[in-house]
Amino acid sequence: MTTTTISVNGLRLRAFHGVMEQERRVGNTFELSISLRYPSLEAIATDDISHALNYGEVIETARREMSIPSALLEHAAGRVRDALCRRFPLIEGGSVTLAKLTPPLGVEIASAAVTIEW
Repeated sequence: MTTTTISVNGLRLRAFHGVMEQERRVGNTFELSISLRYPSLEAIATDDISHALNYGEVIETARREMSIPSALLEHAAGRVRDALCRRFPLIEGGSVTLAKLTPPLGVEIASAAVTIEW
């Protein structure tokens, strides 16, 4: 069996995740990177998108889940993973990395992130 990994890297979204009430009220910029493994023999043979993971649909699925506020990055990333697995049952595994850019921690930091792998 031939397996392919598709990746969506650096998808930046405005969302309202955070433990503090102010984070959920004013929001922040988040960055998602997603890698998904799936059997790709039919996509390779047919050149037909119906046999592939459509990364446009991956992005829309992730955007939908990111629009639902969560206290924890782990929870938001887990919802993205679960929604992708429901939408694309051929997914064999992958990873979702969710980073909060410039989190309000009182120090200069580029991001804080979690990665869920399965």
